[in-house]
Amino acid sequence: MAIRSMPAHIARQQNKEYVMESATASYVSLADLKSSHNALATPAEEPAHVGCGTSGGEGKASCGTSAGPDDMPAHVWDKVKNHPCYSEEAHHHYARMHVAVAPACNIQCNYCNRKYDCSNESRPGVVSQKLTPEQAVKKVVAVASEIPQMTVLGVAGPGDSLANPKKTFDTFRMLQEQAPDIKLCLSTNGLALPDLVDEICQYNIDHVTITINMVDPEIGAKIYPWIFWDHKRVTGVEASRILHEQQMKGLEMLTARGVLTKINSVLIPGINDEHMIEVNKAVKARGAFLHNIMPLISEAEHGTVFGLTGQRGPTAQELKAVQDACMGGANLMRHCRQCRADAVGLLGEDRSSEFTLDKIEEMEVVYDLDRRRNYQERVEAERQAQHAAKIEALSAATVTELTKDIKVLVAVATTGGGRVNQHFGHADEFQIFEVSAGEALFVGHRRVDLYCQGGYGEDEQLPSIVTAINDCHAVLVSKIGACPRDELKAAGIEPVDQYVDEFIEKAALSWFADYTGRVASGEIVHQPRGDASIRQGAFTAAA
Repeated sequence: MAIRSMPAHIARQQNKEYVMESATASYVSLADLKSSHNALATPAEEPAHVGCGTSGGEGKASCGTSAGPDDMPAHVWDKVKNHPCYSEEAHHHYARMHVAVAPACNIQCNYCNRKYDCSNESRPGVVSQKLTPEQAVKKVVAVASEIPQMTVLGVAGPGDSLANPKKTFDTFRMLQEQAPDIKLCLSTNGLALPDLVDEICQYNIDHVTITINMVDPEIGAKIYPWIFWDHKRVTGVEASRILHEQQMKGLEMLTARGVLTKINSVLIPGINDEHMIEVNKAVKARGAFLHNIMPLISEAEHGTVFGLTGQRGPTAQELKAVQDACMGGANLMRHCRQCRADAVGLLGEDRSSEFTLDKIEEMEVVYDLDRRRNYQERVEAERQAQHAAKIEALSAATVTELTKDIKVLVAVATTGGGRVNQHFGHADEFQIFEVSAGEALFVGHRRVDLYCQGGYGEDEQLPSIVTAINDCHAVLVSKIGACPRDELKAAGIEPVDQYVDEFIEKAALSWFADYTGRVASGEIVHQPRGDASIRQGAFTAAA
């Protein structure tokens, strides 16, 4: 196994003093969310260093969506331009991987069940192979040599990265010596974060994700049965109070050091859904770069407390309503796939089975930094072409009296590259865009079971696929068979296959112009669609 080693990164600047101010919680009903969201744009107090584009309000297309370099400082753009989690546009082109070196956890969440050897399931906390730091670095180098667009390495469990600090930081230290061009990330619940900010900066970790589900310990007590703190188990409201204070303190410390921080929040209907707007407000005020509001995964087969007690996850419309209500606060990430702790590849795909330890032993690995840079230059050119196509399509769009109030959701089958380039039957997820006369905005994705299996369509899968995109007016695909075409039409979803290999935003806007033209002519009548189911984290039939 041949590996070309590279010099380590330079250590980060020394820590600065910070002052922590505790968040106060208030409540707002879901019915009032949309009318209240504008208040998020101007919090009473806000640090000088805040998330990208936050002053613009309305969650504008900055960091987490489709920003370009003109929307943020150059040093920030350099950190996010090829990070698939921090840029919606980048996630069409660049890959990431997680290494499972952190098995221990210092809190218990009612939505979590860490499982091993579960290759057929996709959700956080699940891995097939635990790794030592040495094994992890060997795997990263092998993956990066085979997938040159892989730009980011994260430690996301299956426990908590900072509950396993030696394993986490040993992995980062060794990787910096062998692959200095790879961005480093970690995910944490934040309990141990304040004590380890210096080490995070020492190892040049520019991206940290903190899971923050509440800013009110009374609500937190319904989510966290216990934490392990000061060498003992703490329960109830006291446990949530300690966790909340540590999370806010750690977030402020990272902001002061210039570390880009993404906040993950699990949306739990009846527990923190009406509270999420306060979470968004609190993390924005402390400088969060992005806020990722994710649906609860609560299928009973996962064995979590919430799954076994019947706590449901949100519907697609419930999730979108909360996300929309937070527009104007911390910028939103909507392209999260709630990845496994050993995921490899583009967001929405998992190539980890190609890089098991036994397979890596048989590979001749040469880490060629020049090859990786050259490949990424070509990827960046493709990304800029996608951005230019979107700008062109937007500039050509016309708003009429008829179209100004019409907004529809469109599902897209894509294998990556930001194009409509996947057969309906080969899609295991659909990307969802909200389309109007002047915008095609990415708003999420829907995981589905494969329709085509072994070369044949599985008709029994069609109802579940229709249910997953039932709120969409159309589905854009490269090809579709007669049976699913008829089934979609019967459900009121238009199958569209005339935009093969077009960039998604351009295709969606072109279809919308045609759709509103048919509405204007009286050929069809515009009707609102129903709700849809979110099937994230479920077992896949074709695993």
